[in-house]
Amino acid sequence: MTDPKSYRPENIPTDPGVYRFFDENDRVIYVGKAKNLRNRLNSYFGSNLLEKTYRMVHTAVRVDWTIVNTEIEALQLEFTWIKSENPQFNIQFKDDKSYPYLAVSLGEEFPKMFISRAKKRPGVTYFGPYAHAWALRSTFDVLQKLYPIRTCSDSNFERARKSKRQCLLGDIGKCLAPCVEWVSPEEHKRVAKELVAFVDSNPDDIELQLERDMAQASEREEFEKAAKIRDQLHALRKSSETAGTFLSQNFSADLIASYEEITHVGITMFSVRFGRVIGSRSWIIDRADVLEGESVIEAALMRIYADLTPAKEILVDSLPEDEATIVQWLRDRAGFAVSLHQPQRGEKAEVIATVKRNAHQTLIQYLSKRSSDAAVSGRALEEIASALDLPELPLRIECFDISNIQGTSMVASMVVFEDGQEKKSDYRRFAIDDEAGFDDTRAMHHVLTRRLKRYLADREVDHDEVNELGGAKPRFAYPPQLIVVDGGAPQIAAAARALAELGISDIALCGLAKRLEEVWIPDSKDPIIFARHSEGLYLLQRIRDEAHRFAINFHRSKRSKLMLESLFDDIAQLGPTRRSALLEKFGTMAALRKASLTEIASVPGIGEKTAAIISEALTKISAPQPHIDMSTGEIQG
Repeated sequence: MTDPKSYRPENIPTDPGVYRFFDENDRVIYVGKAKNLRNRLNSYFGSNLLEKTYRMVHTAVRVDWTIVNTEIEALQLEFTWIKSENPQFNIQFKDDKSYPYLAVSLGEEFPKMFISRAKKRPGVTYFGPYAHAWALRSTFDVLQKLYPIRTCSDSNFERARKSKRQCLLGDIGKCLAPCVEWVSPEEHKRVAKELVAFVDSNPDDIELQLERDMAQASEREEFEKAAKIRDQLHALRKSSETAGTFLSQNFSADLIASYEEITHVGITMFSVRFGRVIGSRSWIIDRADVLEGESVIEAALMRIYADLTPAKEILVDSLPEDEATIVQWLRDRAGFAVSLHQPQRGEKAEVIATVKRNAHQTLIQYLSKRSSDAAVSGRALEEIASALDLPELPLRIECFDISNIQGTSMVASMVVFEDGQEKKSDYRRFAIDDEAGFDDTRAMHHVLTRRLKRYLADREVDHDEVNELGGAKPRFAYPPQLIVVDGGAPQIAAAARALAELGISDIALCGLAKRLEEVWIPDSKDPIIFARHSEGLYLLQRIRDEAHRFAINFHRSKRSKLMLESLFDDIAQLGPTRRSALLEKFGTMAALRKASLTEIASVPGIGEKTAAIISEALTKISAPQPHIDMSTGEIQG
């Protein structure tokens, strides 16, 4: 790696400008802008650099800069260089899919309408992107009826011109057939422009105009023309019905929101025109690609509007720091006034919240696919092994979580990850005796002792004899390379005591505390702090959260069973046999509440009279849903 001192520049100007870092192959690896070049560039050569900045300046071998007059010029030049150079250390966007657009080639002598996923071309007007291809095809069919411009390929168009024979679309009225001169080039282009105006206009205005045209045609007794307009009006109304209007019809804007996790950011954009969502699109950003100090929302706006024309109003869930410069850049690209706002209340804030939920779902889908990537899991395991100083990769990790209901009814869960993936067949639940009162550390010591005693017992099994008899190796005979407990230093101390009492020294141990997500190991005064966007930390969090989920599900079933048994204690008519029959039939309080009198009465030993007594007892019991503290796993109330 290069020593940044070897290429640190001197006499850097204080003007605004754009700077570029180059690697040893003279490739641009980072492009940035600055109001003051000297202050910004000097910050890269300090001693306390964060991880990604450190890697970037040690990969580079030189830096240069270009002075400009204003911040707007700096932003425009930065955008141009990022797009042309695709630098390694600038924010990289992963598009979640290729979206289709509706396109009209107004630049041609005979404009055509088509569906495109390709890169945008000059002279072509694009609408979208459309989230669903089927919705675009439906719109395409409607538009063919309303504005029948050509949709054929250039080769088919030229073939028809030479043969003087129109295609089937001309015969059925879905094309004006300019190829055989049914209309003039000027008339055909006029219809194409009307189509563009229609797609980009309020459909209510178009509907009123069509109604007036139909009435005028009827008055002039041009009934064939009136019938054609009537069909167009019907198609328009059908299109509007399926467009999903749910906002004010005067509302047109682009809405952009993001959702961040430890390793990635999901970004989603909705295009809303006249109260209808006409398109949506999503991107994924790897946070490891975000240089410290870079603005995700600023990079998102530049990336999105590199290809799209911005709406006159853009709504975001957070504003960029350099808002004025970004707005001016958007206005220069659009050629008209563009506003940028963060709505705080009302319908716009509600839609932004919906966009943010979509960004979250996009991120969930991406991370769920990514979690099964062996390369990603391998990198995460390597980070954990390195940070904890393990002699080998922790290919089997077991995580333990203790949960309780207001200090009573303690339960514990054990989840297992092998090669970074869930192994649900090895999950276990533990019920814990809590007569002595709730003690999280005592419970952790108890559960680990039980699990490890099983491991020691299963380890002594004669596996050759088991295999000869056709049996399988006991599951608890497989030791984990790493045990993770939910908690900090006290929980780690309790777990370490359990391992020491059983004489086990070859299993690594760590705890993941919730407050700052720090990692604790035995006999250490200070926690281990993973990098903020570490794959290893993200895997440990996934494992811990899975243990929470598994424990909470156990809680719900146990709590419901306790409530059911408590109800039975209050009903004198229910003896042991009837109780067992009801438990076997319903199992939980929720299931019993949903049951009708007839269903309760059908249980062996329970007649209509006893069923009525049970139903009356149920109505007297208030059963609010418990509140679950997801940060601690505790079920409250």
